Amino acid sequence: MNLTVTDEGTPISVKIRERLAASRKRYYANDNIAEFIEPGELEKLLDEVEVKMQGVLDSMVIDTEHDHNTGDTARRVAKMYLTEVFRGRYVKPPTITEFPNVGHLNELMIVGPITVRSACSHHFCPVMGQIWIGVMPNEHTNVIGLSKYARLAEWVMGRPQIQEEAVVQLADLIQEKTQPDGLAIVMEASHFCMSWRGVKDMDSKMINSVMRGVFLKDPNLRREFLSLIPKKS
Repeated sequence: MNLTVTDEGTPISVKIRERLAASRKRYYANDNIAEFIEPGELEKLLDEVEVKMQGVLDSMVIDTEHDHNTGDTARRVAKMYLTEVFRGRYVKPPTITEFPNVGHLNELMIVGPITVRSACSHHFCPVMGQIWIGVMPNEHTNVIGLSKYARLAEWVMGRPQIQEEAVVQLADLIQEKTQPDGLAIVMEASHFCMSWRGVKDMDSKMINSVMRGVFLKDPNLRREFLSLIPKKS
């Protein structure tokens, strides 16, 4: 298979990077670059990644031509990265319908546990965990459906991430969408870069949190939120 190129003979990844550079936008592993990908280009990018992934397999001395188990591995891995585990980099955010707080809700609301799946940006090893979200609304807060919190979390986590930055990104997104008086997020996750490689510790997990607004200022509210989260394993 030949490297996928544009009509001008330039690889599609180069064209996308040129647009990012022209707009002075960064493209770190956990950034979303959907606005710089034109219709039909994601399919071309998939073809390009397949070719380069085949090169990786060749360099690892894997006989994909005769090994029936790896004959289509390059395509499968390319598709997995671009359309599944790292999908949050290449597609626009999910459509979220926001409603005014006509009921003037002003009591603590907790959503979770939301199961999340990601991959660490250091080794591309899986990160599997759960998230709890606490919201303290006010009369001006936009109300969104409970399932939308899960969709937003999936979009943010669908990129190579480190857990600390992922939780901050999710907090920023929910804050922007809902404008609450307070926002709290706790994430607990297992990192395969510790259990699958390295120290091979199967039991350790990472727990981190982000507190915004009244959750940061009011220790009683913070304690209430944390006490209402089921005991983590």
